[in-house]
Amino acid sequence: MYSKEEIVKSVPQTGFVGQPKGLFTLFFTEFWERFSYYGMRAILLFYMYYAVKDGGLGLDRTQANIIMSIYGSLIYMSGIIGGWIADRITGMRKAIFYGGILIMIGHILLALPLGVTALYLSMFFIIIGTGLLKPNVSSVVGDLYAENDARRDSGFSIFYMGINMGGFLAPLLVGLFQKNWGFHAGFSVAAVGMFIGLVVYLMSQKSLGLAGSVAPNPLSDKEKKTTTRNFTIGGLIIVILGFVAYQTGNASIENFSLLITFLGVMIPTLFIIYMYRSPKTNADEKSRLLAYIPLFICAVMFWAIAEQSSTVIATFIDTRTNLNLWGFEIPAAWFQSFNPLFIIVLAPMFAIMWTKLADRGPSTPKKFALSLFFAGISFFVMIAAIVLTPEDTLVNPLWVVFSIFLLVLGELLLSPVGLSATTKLAPAAFAGQTMALWFLASAAAQAINAQLVRVYGIVSETTYFGVLGGLSVVLGVIILLISPIISKAMRGIK
Repeated sequence: MYSKEEIVKSVPQTGFVGQPKGLFTLFFTEFWERFSYYGMRAILLFYMYYAVKDGGLGLDRTQANIIMSIYGSLIYMSGIIGGWIADRITGMRKAIFYGGILIMIGHILLALPLGVTALYLSMFFIIIGTGLLKPNVSSVVGDLYAENDARRDSGFSIFYMGINMGGFLAPLLVGLFQKNWGFHAGFSVAAVGMFIGLVVYLMSQKSLGLAGSVAPNPLSDKEKKTTTRNFTIGGLIIVILGFVAYQTGNASIENFSLLITFLGVMIPTLFIIYMYRSPKTNADEKSRLLAYIPLFICAVMFWAIAEQSSTVIATFIDTRTNLNLWGFEIPAAWFQSFNPLFIIVLAPMFAIMWTKLADRGPSTPKKFALSLFFAGISFFVMIAAIVLTPEDTLVNPLWVVFSIFLLVLGELLLSPVGLSATTKLAPAAFAGQTMALWFLASAAAQAINAQLVRVYGIVSETTYFGVLGGLSVVLGVIILLISPIISKAMRGIK
């Protein structure tokens, strides 16, 4: 294992817009990985529920929404395993490469007309691959800089800009290919995107120096035997349970969604309890951990609404929105580009605003509360769109764009602040696992969505949007009222 000083010294510290040269490698690797993911995500729901004659799989629409929610939840859960594998076995660099290979295989499977079996296989590969790649790319970015390097924050800002650029361009290109040449052509574009990302990574990884080259906490020989045994036993248990469920007629998507919802809620709950009860956690840290709980619940509520952009809102756009613009049929997938576009435009403005406000700005709990207000109002806008549109008339797409805009305002209040709050409030002994804890909020949200989307097809749309939007606003009010208590429990952390 190398020291921090040795790693930083091995990295060329110039060569990419005043940043370490290795940032170029990671910027474009993540750009293309996110391009492939968001491109696939923009059309996957439609692929599942479109009729076979239209190039889809002909699945039930509600079932397709459930599968999308399960998929999203498992992708965020897989980051825990991917981080552990990099930390104890492969090192981050190899984990990124292996993850990229698995993701590309997943997209290739979708690009081939092999039916439902290929769909589930592709999801398996992309879930494991994303778990290996995504958390470790971010960690290697951090390794490029010395602890006191003033360029660190701007480097991460450039890196996250790459994520949003990939997220913006992918739905436009993939959606265009899908519209003109079918779903498999669209998925092929996503596969090519990941291939380009891998080529960039392999050709330029020398610029990373020693960063991420070895596992920082490798398994001992004894631990290797124990880990192999545990993974083998765990795998056998999963296979046996799956076989029993299949033989008894319980192997349904609906039942699997209940399991994922249970895990999505229980894993972060048990993780927080474990940290709180640990002898390594002192009194101040226990207080901060208690302060973190309402913030975590806020994040789950926010992401439960935000992540429906690829399920319920995508369905609404496809089936209830007027996509004809002066004779041109707008691909429904294109609406997935508005979120990253608004983030690219608004994020610098928010950064300037917080800098100018400094200590006069709202506290972390108040920012979380405001984010819930915007999330709730974004769903109220959907109600207005439905109510103000005559029956048997398709909704003006500008309503949906405005709803997305409001949601992005909420995201910029919550997302950048959330990870920072997580790293500050988590006990020092668990500092290395804080990224996983924050991602578990999204995993829990989408696990809960696996049940919520089932309701969308049962109740009226106004009821669905009204109840969820109302819950978000009410929770925001509660957080606003108790924000002084939360701030006090944070013990000096702002």
